[in-house]
Amino acid sequence: MFVIELAILIYSVVLHEVAHGYVAERLGDPTARAQRRLTLNPLPHIDPIYTIILPLILLVSGAGIIFGAAKPVPVDPFNFRDPKKDTAIVSLAGPLTNILIAGAFSILYRLYPVDVFITAIQLNIGLAVFNLIPIPPLDGSKILAGVLSDNIAEAMYRLQNYGLTLIFFILFFIPGLIQIFTGPLTRILYKLLLP
Repeated sequence: MFVIELAILIYSVVLHEVAHGYVAERLGDPTARAQRRLTLNPLPHIDPIYTIILPLILLVSGAGIIFGAAKPVPVDPFNFRDPKKDTAIVSLAGPLTNILIAGAFSILYRLYPVDVFITAIQLNIGLAVFNLIPIPPLDGSKILAGVLSDNIAEAMYRLQNYGLTLIFFILFFIPGLIQIFTGPLTRILYKLLLP
């Protein structure tokens, strides 16, 4: 079961990243394709720490949250017509993909009620909602920056170097703070997608 869960997590983050690259290409940025990252082969997307080690630690430790990430697909906003807006659209593509994956597994579960489909739904809802947190480098920060003034958006982009440290600090020392943000949307998606 654990191996299946890990495989679902890996492919869910891969599809999340491929969605970013595909939407970026549709908006004028060919960087992901040029670097051969628009592939479903997980190997080019795997980051040893964030794709394998971190999810394993969280799963084994019983932290109550499973978080994983692939190597970010390269995106060059200078190729976009409207860099701020198009970056927000590209960022939204990843979480929306995870919600669509959860929806597909929800349909499968209704046809074939096996527990692994429930796990797949939960993992993808978790990935989507977690990535919507507006802390750089998570997608939520770029989506939010797309609707903020240029000055505030620029300040958010500058936080990128410190964002992961802040996320890990919150995850391990103030996990309730994450739940305050993710809880309402997670509950809505659970009601919609979990039988």
